[in-house]
Amino acid sequence: MTANDPATVANMLRARTLRGIPPHVHGVPFASIADLLATRALATPEASFLRYYNDDTSERASWTYGTLNARVNQFANYLAQLGLRRGECVATLAFNHPDTVLLYLACWTIGATVAPQNAGEDDTRIGFTISNAAARVVLASPPYAERAHSICAAIASVEQVITLDATLHAALDAQPTIYTTDTPSTLDDPALLVYTSGTTGAPKGVQLTQYNLLIDADAIAAWHGLDATTRLMCILPIHHVNGIVVTLVTPLYVGCATVLNRGFKVSTFWRRLAEERVQMVSLVPTILQFLCEAREDVSALDLSAFRYVICGAGTLPMALAQRFERQFNRRVLHGYGLSETTCYSCFLPTDLDDAAHAHWMSAHGYPSIGCPIAANQMNIHDAEGRELPDGEKGEIVVRGHNIMLGYFERPDANAETFKWGWFRSGDEGFQLRDDTGRQFFFISGRIKELINRGGVKYSPFEIEELLLELPGVRIGLAIAFENSWYGEEVGAYVVREPGAALTEEQVLRHCRARMPWAKSPKVVVFGQEIPVTATGKYQRMRLRELFAAWATTQFRER
Repeated sequence: MTANDPATVANMLRARTLRGIPPHVHGVPFASIADLLATRALATPEASFLRYYNDDTSERASWTYGTLNARVNQFANYLAQLGLRRGECVATLAFNHPDTVLLYLACWTIGATVAPQNAGEDDTRIGFTISNAAARVVLASPPYAERAHSICAAIASVEQVITLDATLHAALDAQPTIYTTDTPSTLDDPALLVYTSGTTGAPKGVQLTQYNLLIDADAIAAWHGLDATTRLMCILPIHHVNGIVVTLVTPLYVGCATVLNRGFKVSTFWRRLAEERVQMVSLVPTILQFLCEAREDVSALDLSAFRYVICGAGTLPMALAQRFERQFNRRVLHGYGLSETTCYSCFLPTDLDDAAHAHWMSAHGYPSIGCPIAANQMNIHDAEGRELPDGEKGEIVVRGHNIMLGYFERPDANAETFKWGWFRSGDEGFQLRDDTGRQFFFISGRIKELINRGGVKYSPFEIEELLLELPGVRIGLAIAFENSWYGEEVGAYVVREPGAALTEEQVLRHCRARMPWAKSPKVVVFGQEIPVTATGKYQRMRLRELFAAWATTQFRER
């Protein structure tokens, strides 16, 4: 283990303290996620928790709180039989499915950490994160099983790769439906180890506890007025904190139902909202764009139960939000958060009248990301950690009970990120206040030079290393340029070697052969000069304007 120095430990504790209340003083009425699930199953065993749809295969499934609890306990007993213990790590390579939900809850029941992998990433990155997490067991959805075995063959920590299939379910059938242990899980146990790209290029493991998940769920539920009668829908991937926290953990926390989809499909989105009487769904700006472009006529659907869409995890253009609201007569409730803050840290208030909502969404040059939720505080700091006055741009910082334990075995990153006793987001922004003194926050740019494509963040350095492997490239920079479909898209700015006759097609083909299409550049701009700072650092932001011609282009995989 790599230890943080005492000053960093103290700053991390300050950042995880909420209005003087330290993180070990818990603000939720449950002893663990297992206790929460057992409480729900005992109180309302026949109540619906999960309805599942896979529109590619017509697979359907339904789970009540009672059947869910029993199956989770069987899964927990199975994992314990494998030798997994509290504090150890399980990695997943899985898609949205009830089996994935069961696995998460079973791991948290025994006090294990889940390290969910994004199957859209390349094998090298997945292998790095599984190895870095020291996962003992990897569980994979059937389509990914062969790939999981291949990736894990050279990872010393991995003892078993198990497929989430009928054979596993037969093994679960033989397990008791009650789980007992001498070392029960607690709120302070790490629950998730999610990896996010950093400006150094190496993915960093974000450690979130069971308490992080529940206190953020508590605040999200309170903000939106959720109760046992609410129904939410999940179309975002549950390898990401948005899908996990907003539309799985939060419904469990309040005892309501959620509708889990294998993925997003324009053709079924509105019909499912109507048929399932869904009140809220969490989206990213990319999905808003797809829904607007589809121009589906929803006038014949009964959407009377549907309140609004929650939108975050990516850059939201004001014009896109306004277009969606006009087209579908439903609000976009903008919010903001990061994996490091568990999920959401702020939302626009739900009690704004139409004029106030329009004001905060469009009157200040950027759509407001809203006001802090109860689990955390937010502020704007300068480069030295000093609070800035309203309207002045600086770094968005967050402090509270939903702040991560820290980056896994990265004392260097922890020292910088928690430098002033707050979590430093790396996002530039400002705040304004309304007549009642409520803080409304805005994002105005990015301090960390990550590419945020549809809510998935990519390090430019990972892409640039591949660019530099291509003969004829003297300098290659990955540029995040504005795009109405994904908020940001990936561009490449290339300076050729003298005499090289390198073409755009050659650069694109080289990158797409080595990394996922989503991460690969979509456009190449060739040039001769690159702006640099006084210390010689490339100024990527000044190159964004060279890609303005592609701001509204929808790039399709070929």
